[in-house]
Amino acid sequence: MSVLDQPAGEVVWAALDFESAGTAPGRSDEPVQVGLAVWRGGAPGKLFCSYVHSAVRITRAARAVHGIADADVAAAPPLAALWPEFKSRLTGAVVVAHGAGTEKRFLRAFPFHGFGPWLDTLTLSRAMLPDLPDHALSTVLGALGLEDEVREACPQGTWHDALFDAVACLVLLRQMLAWPELSGLRVGQLLNLDAAAYRRQRSWRRTARSAGWSESSPG
Repeated sequence: MSVLDQPAGEVVWAALDFESAGTAPGRSDEPVQVGLAVWRGGAPGKLFCSYVHSAVRITRAARAVHGIADADVAAAPPLAALWPEFKSRLTGAVVVAHGAGTEKRFLRAFPFHGFGPWLDTLTLSRAMLPDLPDHALSTVLGALGLEDEVREACPQGTWHDALFDAVACLVLLRQMLAWPELSGLRVGQLLNLDAAAYRRQRSWRRTARSAGWSESSPG
């Protein structure tokens, strides 16, 4: 059976997050930190985090976001040396990221890696929680009261630490998969969620609540 046909709550989910050196004129961006977190059958797997050596200097703007300095990555392994970590955690898993474009781009360092399918929790949160002021990972976790759970799993981390953000993706996904709208979906259905249909259901639920019906779903 294809992973797309399996119940979303029964597959292996592997969250991936990169922090980068930042963009600058005349040069490409490079990763400077990676975090990996695996969720197997509802239980967290082994976590992995590493700085990544960069051939370019970290921009001031990027350093202001994640706090990583050039000295932190000077003796770190290059991305290619971390291939065994990626392979052991991402092979056979549904890969999760929040705004997955950066993660997909940096993984091009491993041509034909074959990881996937991918679930973007940014897209999912926009569909499920359209009324939030923004859908930054910290905003979504804060709105759902989930930040303390992430801090318990990553006591030394904070937002824009690669491992902290990877764990946050899985905590968010686990919460969403418990909601009635998503709990019975298969992976393929979740990856192709009809946001417009969900919003119509959300409007209906609001009408139902105003009429005094009990609702247990989010929003």
